[in-house]
Amino acid sequence: MKAATVTASYKRWAPVYDSVFGRLLQEGRLRAAAHATARGGKVLEVGVGTGLALPLYGTGVQITGIDFSAEMLARAEEKVREKRMENVTLRQMDAQALDFPDASFDTVSAMHVLSVVPDPERALSEIARVCRPGAHVLITNHFTAGKGALGLAERLIRPLQHHLGWRADFPIERVLGDARLRMLECRPLPPLGVMTWLVLERV
Repeated sequence: MKAATVTASYKRWAPVYDSVFGRLLQEGRLRAAAHATARGGKVLEVGVGTGLALPLYGTGVQITGIDFSAEMLARAEEKVREKRMENVTLRQMDAQALDFPDASFDTVSAMHVLSVVPDPERALSEIARVCRPGAHVLITNHFTAGKGALGLAERLIRPLQHHLGWRADFPIERVLGDARLRMLECRPLPPLGVMTWLVLERV
């Protein structure tokens, strides 16, 4: 997935993203926000998008949200202003080149973003770098099913993925290869298990 393709796609998605994906992907947002809030400290949300998850975090955590798309980020900024979320800072940034020192965050959330970035392994490496020892990385994403109805849907969507801005065929192994991160939890998310919930720990 090329950067120009992602930029163009999310420029198109920005005006309708909340109405299309708001309820559909809510379970992952709720789970990630609750997990991060329970842990406390400093949270980085990679791919904050239009900011749909931001109101779900507790006020006791300090949240930094980043996104590559200026159009998506502008909508997140509107939510922050309207809801007066003083514990939220937003920055435009590439997930593949995070502008933060090593060991900066207690929790990093990456919801529906790793199958979008051009180089997910590089993005995950950057995420591991900015995690403190013992930090949790929370990932919600669709991963390749390969079989059954989901596998058929993936094959049908594959020719459209550059227009959609995300990969339909994205194997889970692409986010499990960094030796600094060990898996604590992996389970399907409702509805229908289309999305997967992953918790990784920075060792």
